[in-house]
Amino acid sequence: MHFLWSLIVGAIIGAIAGAITSKGKSMGWISNIAAGLVGSALGQALLGDWGPKLAGMALIPSIIGAVILVAIVSFFIGRSKKS
Repeated sequence: MHFLWSLIVGAIIGAIAGAITSKGKSMGWISNIAAGLVGSALGQALLGDWGPKLAGMALIPSIIGAVILVAIVSFFIGRSKKS
């Protein structure tokens, strides 16, 4: 059950990151989940484990990490499509 809850929270974090970076319309649910889970790990590794937690993820560092991840990935993907 914890795995399912983590996927749901990861999708929400990824959707928030997509909305903040204005890339949310181009991302699907799988990408939102991946961005949320990987961004959560990245954010907590860089910023620590503080703030409110849901499903074992610190929300504020997770959202910041997901925003960083989405921005970096969209920069490289956008760059390769233009060339």
